[in-house]
Amino acid sequence: MNVVCDKPSFTINLNGDVVALTPPLVMGILNVTPDSFYAGSRCNTETAVISRAREIVEQGGAIIDIGAYSSRPQAEDVPEEEEMNRLSRALSLIRSVYPDVYISIDTFRAEVARRCVEEFGVTMINDISGGELDDKMFETVASLGVPYILMHMRGTPRTMQEYTNYGDIIADLLMYFSEKTDKLRLMGVNDIIIDPGFGFSKTLDDNYLLMNGLSEFQVLGFPVLAGISRKSMIYKLLGTSPEESLNGTTVLNTLALLGGADILRVHDVKEAVETVKIVTKTLTTR
Repeated sequence: MNVVCDKPSFTINLNGDVVALTPPLVMGILNVTPDSFYAGSRCNTETAVISRAREIVEQGGAIIDIGAYSSRPQAEDVPEEEEMNRLSRALSLIRSVYPDVYISIDTFRAEVARRCVEEFGVTMINDISGGELDDKMFETVASLGVPYILMHMRGTPRTMQEYTNYGDIIADLLMYFSEKTDKLRLMGVNDIIIDPGFGFSKTLDDNYLLMNGLSEFQVLGFPVLAGISRKSMIYKLLGTSPEESLNGTTVLNTLALLGGADILRVHDVKEAVETVKIVTKTLTTR
């Protein structure tokens, strides 16, 4: 694994604020779903939503990432109206407490993305499908002028593990991101973050090949998000469970930062913030 010590200093525009990604940011996960793979991330009451938002902010999370559609393998489809209803309730609650906090919406639906930005001042769109599941997503993001997290996945959350055949996974993903980012830039999207999609259409070995080669994505010239928090690449390897995967998450977050990650998407914000501080101190002390 190549350690990235002197990587580019990226900035992104978050609701008009030019925010540096040096040191890397921590994005806290808030799920308003009944079936997310990690039960500890589910917030299905008003009290739970506000409590989780407060926890993310107070522990040093820079962005709250809200999801209302579980993307775990074999996940059931959620109708668009239900997804939007879940998000509307959560966003109203969070905005009543934190009117200016940066919020990302985890959705692959263009209309959901549009409504969340226009009605609730959402800061960025986190699309697990890279525009593949809604052909209006790219033009919608371009018209909204918000940062876009472009993730790699094949198929849908329900079918993605049927599509894990790669020639060279790093080369395949570099080509995928190169083509997608070219299209986005031509459409006027300025702030693009790439996410290799750990756990999405990837075998266990694929995930570790990606982690080992994460530094190679620096050639694309965009910030990189790593989302490995409590995922199966940890608990399947160790023979444990999502609930027992905090230590493994911290190890992988450390490796991701050494490989050049600019944003960590996590369930455990305090531990991730501490990891960022320690890795940053190590790499910048001369």
